[in-house]
Amino acid sequence: MSDPYFQSLFADRIGGANYGKGTAIYKFEKIKRAKRKALAEHPERKLLDFGIGENDEMAPDPVRRVMAVEINQPENRGYADNGILAFNQAVARFMQRMYGVELDAATEVNHSIGSKPALAMLPACFINPGDVTLMTVPGYPVAGTHSKYYGGSVYNLPLREENDFFPDLDKIPADILQRAKLLVLCYPNSPTGKLATVDFYKKVVDFARQNSLVVVQDAAHLALTYGAKPLSFLSVPGAKDVGVEVHSCSKAFHMIGWRIGWVCGNPLLVRAFADVKDNSDSGQFIAIQKAAIAALDDPSLPLAVRDKYQRRLGKLVDTLKSVGFTCQMPGGTYFLYARAPKGIDGGPALQTAEAASQYLITEHSICTVPWDDAGAYLRFSVTYEAPSERDEDALMTETAARLRKIRPVF
Repeated sequence: MSDPYFQSLFADRIGGANYGKGTAIYKFEKIKRAKRKALAEHPERKLLDFGIGENDEMAPDPVRRVMAVEINQPENRGYADNGILAFNQAVARFMQRMYGVELDAATEVNHSIGSKPALAMLPACFINPGDVTLMTVPGYPVAGTHSKYYGGSVYNLPLREENDFFPDLDKIPADILQRAKLLVLCYPNSPTGKLATVDFYKKVVDFARQNSLVVVQDAAHLALTYGAKPLSFLSVPGAKDVGVEVHSCSKAFHMIGWRIGWVCGNPLLVRAFADVKDNSDSGQFIAIQKAAIAALDDPSLPLAVRDKYQRRLGKLVDTLKSVGFTCQMPGGTYFLYARAPKGIDGGPALQTAEAASQYLITEHSICTVPWDDAGAYLRFSVTYEAPSERDEDALMTETAARLRKIRPVF
């Protein structure tokens, strides 16, 4: 069959004339296919799904009640454009109450249709052909993908266990720094679970000033901080002079799918984001913004979400350690990042995390997410569906039994 006439018209950023002809499969698509195969071939075996990266509950009832009212209000029917001031004001109250960060609601906050579009749009504010975006790996690739769309390139900063899962800023080559415009961070870090420290953020502020960089800190998991007070980048002196922080209602409020978040920080950077956004979308439905206000103004909601996932992570750590994994309670997120097994006792060698992940899902219906960017690790998510603590305990018992039976080797 011949190519369509427009085959040669595809942009180089998505593959050019070869678009649609490649055989490479995205990591998460591989996982989805393996899950379908395991369910089809072993319907008698419950799928233990630790690969899901989204909350397992509906948004809290108070939030849904507000939405039920606001969806019927005629004044909410129009385009929101760059958002309503009431949402920005709720964000400012939330940031001050939760993180001790003072924000001008009119100039230092702008809503986004979730954090993903914000991370996609921010490179448009800065990246020209030849520019560099510095990004930590493993991590969320969206800002890097869009940097490449604009003709820029990405320089990866590996997060290694021996460096306590912080990027080594001192080892970035001088020629890279000369072209770098953005430094994209994520703390609490997804997927490692590492928390930032005040000293690290102070170093980032100095580093940004010295090298004329803009810092973009992805704080999607910030409310899910365990054993310490949540630390916003913007709470560190000088941070607002060099960057912005990107937040989401998804993780902290079970509002996955509602698509509401915000960018906050330096007013000129927020304005640049708003200008790009104004030419990219027409804003989130105002009723959703008003429901999000109810969420942001209820201090109990993020605490309940945090406590749930902290409890589940503690159980998972104990379970995995009981069968040979080396892991510890993460500082934040709802992910547990653990070294992948190198093989199975009496079974196959597993050279990579992807090999380990595929073995666990296809042979034993245990779903995880592999990361091979900075060593071989598996990401376990505690967003599995379990209606009660009793169900959580039963899932842990079954997980331990299956892993103990196959005897992973590390």
